[in-house]
Amino acid sequence: MTARIEDTFAEAFDIKVSRILITAFDYELALACARETTGFATSIIMCPAEAGIDRIAKPEETPDGRVGVYAMICNPNEEKLEKQLLARIGQCVLPAPTTAVFDGLPNAEKKFRIGYKIKFFGDGFEEEIKVNGRKCWKIPIMEGDFIIEDSFGFIDGVAGGNFIIMAESQASALMAAKAAVDAISNVEGVITPFPIVASGSKVGSRYRFLKASTNEKFCPSLRDRVESELPKNIKGVYEIVINGISLDVVKDAMRAGISVAMKVPGVVKITAANFDGKLGKHKIWLNELFD
Repeated sequence: MTARIEDTFAEAFDIKVSRILITAFDYELALACARETTGFATSIIMCPAEAGIDRIAKPEETPDGRVGVYAMICNPNEEKLEKQLLARIGQCVLPAPTTAVFDGLPNAEKKFRIGYKIKFFGDGFEEEIKVNGRKCWKIPIMEGDFIIEDSFGFIDGVAGGNFIIMAESQASALMAAKAAVDAISNVEGVITPFPIVASGSKVGSRYRFLKASTNEKFCPSLRDRVESELPKNIKGVYEIVINGISLDVVKDAMRAGISVAMKVPGVVKITAANFDGKLGKHKIWLNELFD
């Protein structure tokens, strides 16, 4: 059976994006810190930000010549994004062993002076230094010195790029979703903040106090009770959500993920979530990704 791509679009929206580069003694420490820093950040429906790991960085591309990890933190509101950067770097990167943190968007026109604010943790013992030409602060801590760049850039990005995998079994759908996320991880400048969504949502609810609720049209157990979007042979459904530094890279990531997901045995259909323009202005048509 060949999987079919539905002639529909993913509805994405604008978001502010900051990208940080965490370096450390080794990849294990850098990745552990990046995971902590991007925690509780799957969806702005109730999380204070959307965040995730972009990619690892080799020593030759980092300001201090050590291994590193790029992570992205996103929020539609500029002020809230700054607060999230301050909190996540101050509470998750600063205390982590051997870490330093640098701006992952050094060419961005707009900047938050996160490092300048965090340097006050040094209680007057902090010092301004240069690291490979970048203005940084050296903060004395118990293990030695913590290095943080003075300012961190942010840009206008895109959030909510998505596609939905429908398969004959939960196992097939999950295998396809995992393969898709692996493929997307090779696209620079994007994250999958969940990274696999089991509980896809729609805008609104029959309950007035909820701004999002279960997308019943995609729930296999509700196929006989609602106007379902699922063919009768579908038993497993997962959604992949993608944020990126531009609309083009989000499209690249969607293309990469869909391409591998379609090859997994048992996958029947690839579609996407959209909400009649209630969520965002960007329409990413699935079929056009492969023109």
